[in-house]
Amino acid sequence: MAALCPETLGASHRLLTLSPVLASLPGLTDFLQGAQVRYAGRFRLLSPQSDAVLVWGKKPSAVKGERYAARHALPILRLEDGFLRSLELGLHGPPYSVVLDDEGIYYDAAAPSRLERLVRQPLTAAQHARADALQQAWQQGRVSKYNHNRDLPVLPADPFVLVVDQTFGDASIRYGQASADSFWQMLQAALVRYPEHQVVLKVHPDVLTGKKQGHFDGLEQRLTPAQSQRVQLLADDAHPASLLQAASAVFCVTSQMGFEALLWQKPVHTFGMPFYAGWGLTEDALPAPERRQPVSLQQLIHAALIDYPRYRDPVTEQPCEVETLLGWLALQRQQRERFPQRLQAWRIPRWKKPVLKQFLAGSRLEFIQQPSERDPALPLAVWGVKQAQQHSGPLLHIEDGFIRSVGLGADLIRPASWVLDCEGIYYDATRPSALESLLQQHDFAPELLARAERLIALLLQSKVTKYNQGHSSWQRPAGAKRVLLIPGQVESDASIELGSPQLKTNLALIQAVRQANPDAWLVYKPHPDVQAGLRVAGSAEQQASQYCNEVVLAEDMAHLLSLVDEVHTLTSLTGFEALLRQRKVVCYGQPFYAGWGLTEDRYPHARRGRSRSLAELVAATLILYPCYLCQRTKAYASPEQVILQMQQQRQQQGSQAPWWRLWLRKLIALNKF
Repeated sequence: MAALCPETLGASHRLLTLSPVLASLPGLTDFLQGAQVRYAGRFRLLSPQSDAVLVWGKKPSAVKGERYAARHALPILRLEDGFLRSLELGLHGPPYSVVLDDEGIYYDAAAPSRLERLVRQPLTAAQHARADALQQAWQQGRVSKYNHNRDLPVLPADPFVLVVDQTFGDASIRYGQASADSFWQMLQAALVRYPEHQVVLKVHPDVLTGKKQGHFDGLEQRLTPAQSQRVQLLADDAHPASLLQAASAVFCVTSQMGFEALLWQKPVHTFGMPFYAGWGLTEDALPAPERRQPVSLQQLIHAALIDYPRYRDPVTEQPCEVETLLGWLALQRQQRERFPQRLQAWRIPRWKKPVLKQFLAGSRLEFIQQPSERDPALPLAVWGVKQAQQHSGPLLHIEDGFIRSVGLGADLIRPASWVLDCEGIYYDATRPSALESLLQQHDFAPELLARAERLIALLLQSKVTKYNQGHSSWQRPAGAKRVLLIPGQVESDASIELGSPQLKTNLALIQAVRQANPDAWLVYKPHPDVQAGLRVAGSAEQQASQYCNEVVLAEDMAHLLSLVDEVHTLTSLTGFEALLRQRKVVCYGQPFYAGWGLTEDRYPHARRGRSRSLAELVAATLILYPCYLCQRTKAYASPEQVILQMQQQRQQQGSQAPWWRLWLRKLIALNKF
């Protein structure tokens, strides 16, 4: 048979599969570097000429493919899930990594595999350093093969060793030269080798419910009373990172958790021959094949996570490196752990309900119809302060983020960021919020501050603001020495009621600014929701032209900020956006960005007063505090990704609202949504 090397696989190759499921695998062509996969149905005699047969591992379904390949003298390529597979389980989400093997498959210890050959290769200094960095990133990101579950809320009593069961009939057990007896040998070994430790037996959750069969039926009958007291059954469907981090040692037959335990630098005892055993890195009950000789952990990591698998970026749907996928999965995990595990929500508008579920992807969210249905022990997700004031008990406050969308929230445009705050909400200056706590207490690492500086540069380069709409035609008046921008606000908003203790109207602000700056050129820009007819104009706001030199309407805020000298505001986010552009900001209220030594505050906030740098303010406000969602995947995103997506979206849409958006505004005004 002619050899076909995975490294040289490309668009000119044609692969045949007898599995319709494999043929329809999302991203298959990308994983195979452009090679085309064709499904051979019943009429295989009519199947087109192919360079190889593609099968899934050594599943029973692969036997047909093997026979076909032997009959037509074609090489076999075996595909399997990678070791950093996906966010969800296989039934609920596509793989973002696979392995492709032309020599065998990694879990078959009886025969060589491409992975074994890669493990034996020596590493350069750069490869060694990359493997070290990847191991560190794995721990910091707390990732695993699947990443949908939360960490255990309460860890077993310390010290403990972890014993990992597997579901009965798992093919990796048989191909890993183990049997059902191997699991009992493993448990007895754990009890003997660690006599002072609790033994935590991790079984599949479906085993205890009877949906699946494990290997420890009749456990109490086969253990002495003293041993039974030391064995703790753990059937929580929890993410393994916290367990692996806390365990003193890990006992496996062929489970991948043994490999992940090595990544956590834990002693690993094996009772089968999984791909990570036999290399001198684990204590093995079985003799290793002669093919396997001692190697470094970095060699195993580089082979198993860098050389052997193929990765696909969930955002771009293009091939990527392992670090890209690991970073994305780490972000999903970090965001999914942020909020309470169970929540309720009440009086959330219909169009916001699916969005809220996505922002709370790691939590179980229940929408209740009546206040009487509320469980007082669960946090209640509420929109706005007025709703919050109607409830007692734990609350989760929801509000638009600071980089929201291309277009107005009042237009029902899907948000790219929201803030979800268990302490308060950022615009309520009368009480602390999670953002204020961050600015008061958080120690910002140098790496985070460097990221914040890069984020500022990206915002300025992309000219992204909160709503990202309007023209860029306004010009600074010739001869004006000081140009002051006054952003209008919706006067009924809670940010004025709760964040501006003295001035409460746009006109009062304009008058105060003119009185303090009689010779300055004042530019007033009404709030975009007011301009769109979606919110009511402020009282006497039409008198602005009596005190201002100009009233500008449909101008892009980023463009305006690039041409003015100062921003004078009550609590508008425009003040924060002006700080990013090194403009002087004078606050007549107490917005979240005031009181940290970056603004001139006419009414200083009594609770604040700590000096913070602009990078620290940005790190808290744009990186740590909000949640972001990717427009395409609807999964969590970074602020950098959202900014780039908004920049592209704005370029595609232009500055003019489409005709159907204007009609939708009329329906919104009639409370049809």
